[in-house]
Amino acid sequence: MNSIPDKNSRLWALLILSTLLGLSILLEGCTDKCTETIVYKYYEPVYTPLATIRNGVKHEPAQPLKISGKIYFKDGFLFVNEPNEGIHVIDNRDPSNPVTKSFIRIPGNFDLAIRNTSLYADSYIDLVVLDISNLNQVTEVNRLEGVFSNYNSLGFYADAERGVVTKWIEREMPVVEQDCDTRFELWGGIRFRNGIAFAERASFDATMALAPGNSTGIGGSMARFTINNDYLYMLDAGNIITADISLPAVPEKKSAQYLAWDIETIFPYDNRLFIGARSGMHIFDLSVPENPVKITTYSHINSCDPVVVSGNYAYVTLRSGTQCDGFTNQLEVLNISNIQEPSLVKVYPMHNPHGLGIDDPVLFICDGDAGLKVYDVSDKLNIDKKLLKHYRNIHAFDVIPFNNVLMLIGDDGIFQYDYTDPLNIKLLSQIRKAK
Repeated sequence: MNSIPDKNSRLWALLILSTLLGLSILLEGCTDKCTETIVYKYYEPVYTPLATIRNGVKHEPAQPLKISGKIYFKDGFLFVNEPNEGIHVIDNRDPSNPVTKSFIRIPGNFDLAIRNTSLYADSYIDLVVLDISNLNQVTEVNRLEGVFSNYNSLGFYADAERGVVTKWIEREMPVVEQDCDTRFELWGGIRFRNGIAFAERASFDATMALAPGNSTGIGGSMARFTINNDYLYMLDAGNIITADISLPAVPEKKSAQYLAWDIETIFPYDNRLFIGARSGMHIFDLSVPENPVKITTYSHINSCDPVVVSGNYAYVTLRSGTQCDGFTNQLEVLNISNIQEPSLVKVYPMHNPHGLGIDDPVLFICDGDAGLKVYDVSDKLNIDKKLLKHYRNIHAFDVIPFNNVLMLIGDDGIFQYDYTDPLNIKLLSQIRKAK
């Protein structure tokens, strides 16, 4: 892997320094002058050639879970994404004794979906098709190159010569003295040299910087891939990409339509797609599956927004945080009996909700570091009075409820619960993350 300097690096440096110099001259005549020293953090992208990435898919022995990502369930097996690295395969036919079976290394993988014996996964800008008919020997059978053309890391897009940004390394950055009243902040980062500069007070998460999301398996509420009948739907930045998978090993891209820059999650229900965005929930009709048609949008305040649906109701969690640009943490219950005009039933305060899952009438909410909350939602107007269980000692990210077994993934690892009796939920097993 190698990093390649940006030709405009000196121009960026001169721009920053000249801006600061100009401000200092304008304020030179002030009698009460206040200055402060700002230390910037500078991160430089490291590129990996596309040929190296495309030769990187490998089936390897089981590995410890280090960073938990998306979760998927199919035919008694759990497929757990390790962001940017690949997929853990776990034999979960006995939920009380899950066995980590192997690891599928896929560079740049963040999302997945499964149809029959074909696993679809992103690999930075490509869509990879894997044959999982024999989980002892998983093989790549096809690849659609450049499907995710909008993939980028902090505005650094794939380049035919350099490849794709696969990691960021911290470099030395000049210390700048600034006037207190005209502080030049870089909270969102700015191009500098051949990388990105941030004010020291700003946070930088390298993993987040690299992240873009029956016969069919079941994905969690944070998914950016989903399957409905013979079609695979994928979110690529602000676009919905549709692929025909009637021939599972030979997916054919059918359409790519722009929806909104802030779309994040996708959930299929009743031949419709429910797409969560920071600004609202979009509903699409799949009567013409190769070309989803937008029905309506339910708008809310700016916040991260996964959604699940059951019957005539949609459950949406909104959360705050650095990536979400919002300050609201709540559960919204929507009546979608009139699909053209979803209406708000009630709002319930939460701590910092992430993923959620519904097995009517039981609703599971991953409330961040406040843990897992389990509600009876029979009475939509009094859900807060029907808290069945609250597990406070885990940091919950997403869940899949299936056949009275709840599969949960969080910062601490994978937890499974038997909720046959919702009033007496029992822990079945746990796979802790490696220290």
